[in-house]
Amino acid sequence: MLWILRSGRKLTATQIADSLEISVRTVYRYIDALCASGVPVVAESGHDGGIRILESFKETPLFFNSVEVKALVDAFKFAQGAGYPYTEELESALKKVENGLREEQRHELFLGSNGLDVIAPSRLPSVVPVLRDLEQAVKDGLTVRITYRNANTEQDDGREVDPYGLAYDRNEWYVVGFCHRSQAARTFRVDRIAWLELTEARFEKPERFSASVYFRDQSEREREADGPLTLIRIEGDPDTLNAVCRHWHMRHYLTERTDREARFLLDVSTMNKYLPMYLMTFGTAIRIREPLELKRQIQELAYGIAQHYDEDSD
Repeated sequence: MLWILRSGRKLTATQIADSLEISVRTVYRYIDALCASGVPVVAESGHDGGIRILESFKETPLFFNSVEVKALVDAFKFAQGAGYPYTEELESALKKVENGLREEQRHELFLGSNGLDVIAPSRLPSVVPVLRDLEQAVKDGLTVRITYRNANTEQDDGREVDPYGLAYDRNEWYVVGFCHRSQAARTFRVDRIAWLELTEARFEKPERFSASVYFRDQSEREREADGPLTLIRIEGDPDTLNAVCRHWHMRHYLTERTDREARFLLDVSTMNKYLPMYLMTFGTAIRIREPLELKRQIQELAYGIAQHYDEDSD
């Protein structure tokens, strides 16, 4: 009935009822439902009366204004760049929305959304079907059997997992779930799942489970010790410090941040294990002010790399 009214014609309840093959009483019930949903339906009595919707509502499809439609198109680009497994369905939905626009509105949408592009990282084609199967398993509470490629070993290993949820972080998709072999919750990178099969076994997901909360808690648990914390001071330009602070370990230990400096509190064992190699990737864009031990470790790493390539030149 809404699409009929969007044609701009003023129609009687009888005309609408005949067109949709419903009763006049049902027409008025639908009008009440549309008004309750925020659609500005106007019913005028008299000789020239009838049912219509306000012109302002007809300017855009359903409840979307032009900026909202642009936001949907831009969101599609981000979803596509992230490897969202339902981009085809999302694109189909957007086409339905765009079909409801007038020609000048389509042109305006093209001009408004043509200036934004999302550069997607290269992904294996197999990731999309795996993501679909994982999401289905999460929804239905089904255990999955997977073959997983560990980062530090060349050999794939099989295991059964109860998938609790999916998360997208730092250009990668992850599934968080209960690993039957480890008898504990684990995180798996989806692009490292070489093979997946849904089983008939069912599981109960923990109440109010959140993958993002799990990631944060996991970072806390991966601290190497509960001993005294050390202050880490890093200087750099704002953009570089933003990149440092986004690291999934570092972002949870940030205590103070200015335009030129970031301060973290972290135990020494975790610092020694993760930070020297990670911070060295920023080269001369950052400078370690404290502690001296961290500066020394980075110097040794850099010297070792320089020696390695110096030997190659000989």
